Amino acid sequence: MRGLNDKRVLITGGAGGIGSVTAARFLAEGARVAVLDCDGPALARLGHELPGLSGAISADVSDPGAVACAFEQLEQILGGLDILINNAGISVRQPFVDITPDQWRRVIDVNLGGIFYVAQQAAWRMLAGGGGVILNMGSTNGLMGYPSYADYNASKAGVIELTLSMALELAPTIRVNAVCPGFILTPMQEAEYTPEMQRAFAARIPLRRLGRPEDVAALFAFLASEDAAFITGQSFVIDGGEIAGGLASS
Repeated sequence: MRGLNDKRVLITGGAGGIGSVTAARFLAEGARVAVLDCDGPALARLGHELPGLSGAISADVSDPGAVACAFEQLEQILGGLDILINNAGISVRQPFVDITPDQWRRVIDVNLGGIFYVAQQAAWRMLAGGGGVILNMGSTNGLMGYPSYADYNASKAGVIELTLSMALELAPTIRVNAVCPGFILTPMQEAEYTPEMQRAFAARIPLRRLGRPEDVAALFAFLASEDAAFITGQSFVIDGGEIAGGLASS
């Protein structure tokens, strides 16, 4: 992609399935990459797998104080920020009537609050530094109803609206978009869906397969690049056609 070489990139949730693959993709594009995650052992493993990383920061994105400290570390590591991949998130499969107040708060705090805290810290620096790109992790769950994920769905719908508002307020200095994956086969999904459930879901997707983290990483790379210089305030669905015909209600 044009314009990614030597760009300073932060990827939150960077030790997870999509995050780690995205880190590898941006390294391959010649970017300088730091990752942030709350999973210390996973961060350590990623450091061995991707020795080209500029740094790894341990922080919980739902804690605004921890996020502020993380960005102070980022200044020491990268000396600024050009691209934020705001990817950190959690999911718990649970019927609506069984969601506890603690579970509701945790999902909203991480998936929506964390996006806000990280994006705000990034925006302050990008505005002072002359520009940048912020890409928030949405989901097709934020665009239509899915059973057993009411808290997750609500958080992702919030991310999509937050992205629109950010794009309006931060233009023309910062471009802001959301990436909305469908079923991407990550460790998080493998923990929630049996192999039989995965095969059944794939059979209903028009492209007849589940998404891969590499698919999402490629979209992140494009949207962060100069090839997407006239794109802001959009939510990009990447789902193999999953919601094109209302799959969730079929």
